[in-house]
Amino acid sequence: MPVLFELLKNEQDARVRAVLGHFIFVYIHPYMDDNGRIARFLINAMLISGGYNWTVISVERRKEYMTALEKASASEDITDFTQFLTSLV
Repeated sequence: MPVLFELLKNEQDARVRAVLGHFIFVYIHPYMDDNGRIARFLINAMLISGGYNWTVISVERRKEYMTALEKASASEDITDFTQFLTSLV
């Protein structure tokens, strides 16, 4: 976790912080429960820190979100996940 916080502190672009903060937090999975909720909060904390609006992953797009996140975890390629989050901003 300290390395994640250091990474986020040193990244200038809020959009990059949002993607990396969410993905790495979920990948680390530091808690028994609520990692996804905390990760989605991190997205918004990072976006707001860069002047972007609060965003919500709607129920209708949950499958798309989970598929992109799973692909990122399995293949270590965050392209689809990044594109998904970009579509929300």
